[in-house]
Amino acid sequence: MVQLIGHLGDDPEVTKFDSGKVKASFRMATNEKYKNGNGELMEDTQWHTVVIWGNAAENVEKLLKKGKEVAILGKLTHRAYEDKEGNKKTVTEVNASAFELFGKKTA
Repeated sequence: MVQLIGHLGDDPEVTKFDSGKVKASFRMATNEKYKNGNGELMEDTQWHTVVIWGNAAENVEKLLKKGKEVAILGKLTHRAYEDKEGNKKTVTEVNASAFELFGKKTA
Protein backbone atom coordinates (compact mmCIF):
# COMPACT_ATOMS: atom_id res chain seq x y z
CA MET A 1 0.00 0.00 0.00
CA VAL A 2 1.02 3.57 -0.59
CA GLN A 3 -0.21 6.77 1.06
CA LEU A 4 0.47 10.15 -0.50
CA ILE A 5 -0.43 13.69 0.48
CA GLY A 6 -0.08 16.36 -2.16
CA HIS A 7 -1.74 18.88 -4.45
CA LEU A 8 -3.52 18.30 -7.75
CA GLY A 9 -1.64 19.66 -10.75
CA ASP A 10 -4.79 19.95 -12.86
CA ASP A 11 -8.50 19.17 -12.72
CA PRO A 12 -9.24 15.42 -12.73
CA GLU A 13 -10.09 13.78 -16.05
CA VAL A 14 -13.24 11.67 -15.66
CA THR A 15 -14.21 8.95 -18.14
CA LYS A 16 -17.65 7.30 -18.12
CA PHE A 17 -17.76 4.02 -20.02
CA ASP A 18 -20.76 2.48 -21.79
CA SER A 19 -20.64 -0.35 -19.25
CA GLY A 20 -21.45 2.16 -16.50
CA LYS A 21 -17.94 2.14 -14.98
CA VAL A 22 -16.42 5.49 -14.07
CA LYS A 23 -12.69 6.26 -13.96
CA ALA A 24 -11.02 9.44 -12.71
CA SER A 25 -7.36 10.19 -13.25
CA PHE A 26 -5.22 13.10 -12.15
CA ARG A 27 -1.63 14.14 -11.50
CA MET A 28 -0.58 15.15 -8.03
CA ALA A 29 2.64 16.62 -6.66
CA THR A 30 4.24 15.63 -3.38
CA ASN A 31 6.97 17.77 -1.81
CA GLU A 32 9.81 16.89 0.51
CA LYS A 33 11.95 19.51 2.23
CA TYR A 34 15.44 18.70 3.48
CA LYS A 35 18.84 20.28 4.11
CA ASN A 36 21.66 19.44 1.72
CA GLY A 37 25.29 18.87 2.73
CA ASN A 38 25.88 22.64 2.88
CA GLY A 39 22.94 23.17 5.24
CA GLU A 40 20.80 24.82 2.54
CA LEU A 41 17.06 24.12 2.62
CA MET A 42 16.08 22.16 -0.49
CA GLU A 43 12.71 21.06 -1.84
CA ASP A 44 12.11 17.99 -4.00
CA THR A 45 8.82 17.72 -5.92
CA GLN A 46 7.66 14.37 -7.30
CA TRP A 47 4.71 13.97 -9.71
CA HIS A 48 2.39 10.95 -9.51
CA THR A 49 -0.37 9.75 -11.82
CA VAL A 50 -3.41 8.62 -9.82
CA VAL A 51 -6.30 6.50 -11.13
CA ILE A 52 -9.47 5.83 -9.14
CA TRP A 53 -12.63 3.90 -10.12
CA GLY A 54 -16.34 3.65 -9.26
CA ASN A 55 -18.16 5.76 -6.70
CA ALA A 56 -14.86 7.20 -5.49
CA ALA A 57 -14.22 8.45 -9.06
CA GLU A 58 -17.62 10.16 -9.08
CA ASN A 59 -16.72 11.86 -5.77
CA VAL A 60 -13.37 12.94 -7.24
CA GLU A 61 -15.28 14.63 -10.07
CA LYS A 62 -17.43 16.56 -7.56
CA LEU A 63 -14.79 17.47 -4.96
CA LEU A 64 -11.32 17.73 -6.47
CA LYS A 65 -9.97 20.60 -8.54
CA LYS A 66 -6.53 21.86 -9.54
CA GLY A 67 -4.52 22.95 -6.50
CA LYS A 68 -6.59 21.07 -3.89
CA GLU A 69 -4.66 19.23 -1.21
CA VAL A 70 -5.59 15.56 -1.00
CA ALA A 71 -4.46 12.35 0.70
CA ILE A 72 -4.78 9.14 -1.26
CA LEU A 73 -4.50 5.48 -0.30
CA GLY A 74 -3.80 2.87 -2.95
CA LYS A 75 -1.28 0.57 -4.56
CA LEU A 76 1.38 1.06 -7.20
CA THR A 77 0.66 -0.52 -10.57
CA HIS A 78 2.85 -0.83 -13.65
CA ARG A 79 1.66 -1.24 -17.21
CA ALA A 80 3.30 -1.31 -20.61
CA TYR A 81 2.06 -0.08 -23.98
CA GLU A 82 3.29 0.91 -27.43
CA ASP A 83 3.14 4.52 -28.55
CA LYS A 84 2.13 5.64 -32.06
CA GLU A 85 5.70 5.18 -33.31
CA GLY A 86 5.83 1.60 -32.00
CA ASN A 87 8.11 2.38 -29.04
CA LYS A 88 7.49 0.38 -25.88
CA LYS A 89 6.63 2.54 -22.86
CA THR A 90 6.17 1.68 -19.20
CA VAL A 91 3.91 3.64 -16.85
CA THR A 92 3.73 3.55 -13.06
CA GLU A 93 0.45 4.72 -11.55
CA VAL A 94 -1.15 4.84 -8.15
CA ASN A 95 -4.39 2.83 -8.28
CA ALA A 96 -6.23 4.62 -5.47
CA SER A 97 -8.89 2.95 -3.35
CA ALA A 98 -9.73 6.02 -1.22
CA PHE A 99 -9.01 9.71 -0.89
CA GLU A 100 -9.50 12.45 1.68
CA LEU A 101 -9.72 16.14 0.92
CA PHE A 102 -7.45 18.37 3.02
CA GLY A 103 -7.24 22.11 3.42
CA LYS A 104 -10.02 24.64 3.58
CA LYS A 105 -13.53 23.50 2.78
CA THR A 106 -15.45 25.58 0.26
CA ALA A 107 -19.22 25.99 0.08
